[in-house]
Amino acid sequence: MNPEATFQLIQILEKTVSPDKNELEAAQNYLEQAAQNNLPEFVKTLSDILHHGGNSHVARMAAGLQLKNTLTSKDTAVKSQYQQRWLAFPEETRHYVKKNILAALGTENNRPSSAAQCVASVAVAELAVGQWPELITMLVNNVISANSTEMLKEATLEAIGYICQDIEHEVLVSQSNNILTAIIHGMRSNEPSNHVRLAATTALLNSLEFTRANFDKETERNFIMEVVCEATQSSDTLVRVAALQCLVKIMSLYYQHMETYMGQALFPITLEAMKSDVDEVALQGIEFWSNVSDEEVDLAIEHSEAEEAGRPPQRTSRFYAKGALQYLVPVLMQKLTKQEEYDDEDDWNPSKAAGVCLMLLATCCEDDIVPFVLPFVKDNIKSADWRYRDAALMAFGSILGGLEPATLKPLVEQAMPTLIELMYDSSVVVRDTAAWTFGRVCEIIPEAAINETYLKPLLESLVNGLKSEPRVAANVCWAFTGLAEASYEQAEGSVEGGQPETYCLSQYFEFIVQRLLETTDRPDGAQANLRSAAYEALMEMMKNSPQDCYATVQRTTMVILERLQQVLQMETHIQNYSDRAQYNDLQSLLCATLQSVLRKVTPDDAPHISDAIMSALLQMFNSNSCKSGGVQEDALMAVSTLVEVLGEGFLKYMEAFKPFLCLGLKNHAEYQVCGAAVGLTGDISRALKSKMLPYCDEIMMLLLENLSDNTVHRSVKPQILSVFGDIALSIGTEFRKYLDIVLRTLLQASQAQVDRNDYDMIDYLNELREGVLEAYTGIVQGLKGDGNTPSAEVLVLEPHIPFIVQFITVVAQDTEKSDSNITSCSGLVGDLCTAFGSRMLPLLDVEPINDLLQQGRRSRASKTKTVATWASKEIRKLRQSASS
Repeated sequence: MNPEATFQLIQILEKTVSPDKNELEAAQNYLEQAAQNNLPEFVKTLSDILHHGGNSHVARMAAGLQLKNTLTSKDTAVKSQYQQRWLAFPEETRHYVKKNILAALGTENNRPSSAAQCVASVAVAELAVGQWPELITMLVNNVISANSTEMLKEATLEAIGYICQDIEHEVLVSQSNNILTAIIHGMRSNEPSNHVRLAATTALLNSLEFTRANFDKETERNFIMEVVCEATQSSDTLVRVAALQCLVKIMSLYYQHMETYMGQALFPITLEAMKSDVDEVALQGIEFWSNVSDEEVDLAIEHSEAEEAGRPPQRTSRFYAKGALQYLVPVLMQKLTKQEEYDDEDDWNPSKAAGVCLMLLATCCEDDIVPFVLPFVKDNIKSADWRYRDAALMAFGSILGGLEPATLKPLVEQAMPTLIELMYDSSVVVRDTAAWTFGRVCEIIPEAAINETYLKPLLESLVNGLKSEPRVAANVCWAFTGLAEASYEQAEGSVEGGQPETYCLSQYFEFIVQRLLETTDRPDGAQANLRSAAYEALMEMMKNSPQDCYATVQRTTMVILERLQQVLQMETHIQNYSDRAQYNDLQSLLCATLQSVLRKVTPDDAPHISDAIMSALLQMFNSNSCKSGGVQEDALMAVSTLVEVLGEGFLKYMEAFKPFLCLGLKNHAEYQVCGAAVGLTGDISRALKSKMLPYCDEIMMLLLENLSDNTVHRSVKPQILSVFGDIALSIGTEFRKYLDIVLRTLLQASQAQVDRNDYDMIDYLNELREGVLEAYTGIVQGLKGDGNTPSAEVLVLEPHIPFIVQFITVVAQDTEKSDSNITSCSGLVGDLCTAFGSRMLPLLDVEPINDLLQQGRRSRASKTKTVATWASKEIRKLRQSASS
């Protein structure tokens, strides 16, 4: 750009912080236009403005921000596009910009440095493709050179920190020594500037993942640990917090190396941090021990898995948490008493962190924690100071999850009268914690809550709590959720199969449902997630209702339907984004509640209400809110439940509903919606059986299109394959017209390979194979027909049988196959025997398949056992008829 244009750009950049809205908008438009006209030239000029010390700091800062925004974005796809665009710039342009931004490091007066952000954004794009190899050496020199100013060291360390944070870790592994040299140099205790120490400590935090090789070497590890521990003693709070954050992360990443440092350094440093009155410091101290507990819980699981498999575990626990309990628990109790009376739900403070840490310690150390917690609970649960009452209650509720039932039950039963009393406490904080504690009791040890001595007073206290402040009422709803489930399970245990006649909540059922319905309508229902908590409790009450509460279930169904219709009429009154969000949430909640009540409706009653339900759902699909994925998904799930209840009776709605099913199948952007539509297609096929035929052409076409489309999320594809099986089973021999293309698709899917080091991909492969096996099973059964003698149609499969058997063999020999893979393979083996008879014996009576069936017969899962036993019998029958 010429000097005049550059001058104009500087003036525009200065207006990007203007309080005048029009000036601000004009500046944004100018910048967008300049970027569109000639981006390489625009970026060069921005780098000039950032570099030139004579410009105002506002202009330099804005230039840096604009430059960074041409290189990076929060959206990963856009970021990658920007990086490619940068790499396509002419070599001399990139060289010019890089020279400017490097030279700008340390010349700004503002913090954080804009030049550092620009250097990092370019570095992330270039280092990943092997360019700018000299950069790290130049940055290291900036930090360790005796002539460097404080600002230069700080800005350079900031740049290093940003690079470490944003780049793929493996790109920097080979440079880790160099990077650590600079970082440790900046962190030393004799570094006079706290700004430099902070930038260095933050950079260390961001580089810990790729410095594994340095942590594996004892001398280097000792040096790093010494510098970090020294930094935790800094008089500057920010440096101290950053150093403690490093310790927290080091503990997670390098637990196995920490024994040497635990006693003399880590334990005293973190304990002292926990006691600090500075919240940020205390939070890191508590987080350290939460992390230790988490890690040791994982190690205990690894240990028992290794024991079961008869091999030594790869890593072992050092039981740091157990050893430290007597020192940690008193400090955590003290922190619990520092709660805020009117704290914001989202504010994280030491009091909340202490509660979480106690829970983790209880899970990790189990009954060992009781003697350190109970005295505090007993001494303070009736304290005159609400803070101590609340802390005692919180401590009690927090440890429940880790204890053995034998320790837990007497503890809770003894505490019940006091807990009920605390539901009426004068302090809202205490009532809130009491309701939360009941939620925990109902979830963890429900038999103590449904004990007849306490049930009536407990229910009275909970119903009373529903009228309380939203935060208390929401926790009460959670308690009702657990209570309903526990009561039903207890009653179910006393009857053989089927629905129990009555249960301990029966006489209160209608009253509780009525109060919950009122709670969903509270004007303050949007606070503390109360409305959804109340609907959730209502759903659990419906789901877990015995026969003698059926009249209430029927009435509730009508109430929910009425509400759904009222809500749909409100759509025209929506004013703004927040109204729209609340309206969509309400529709989703009503759909989900409808599912719960529908599942309880008897087959005789379902047809009386299905017209009203379906017309409300169709109206919903037609409305604007169904453009929100969440609502569309919930509406599809509600239809799915209706199909389940009506069976073949759903046919009368199929004409009207099909367009919306197809819309769901085409919704590639929101894969949960697409997945729900695919699942529903399977449900409809199973319900309508051969009456599905008129709709199959269009649906099959959409399913096949989805399979071949790479933009469709991978999680949907296994579901589609298994739906082919559902359709084949429902339309029987009519499936022939789709057979060729479906078999080709299955052959392709059965050959999929994944990265064996990625557990998620192994799970996905098992799901994909499951889908293929279910499709083959449906096709074989569908073409074979119902009779004992297979139909002639099934013979068209004969040329494909070698592929199918080969696929079963591949799955059988995979050491990482899932239990459900074994079940599906066994089922398919049995079906092939019954469909093709003795011709199958030489193909199926082979070692890998016999091993698979044996594995299935020994499985702990009863379904796997049953299917494998049946398939083995079918092979035995073929053997006997061949030898006779």
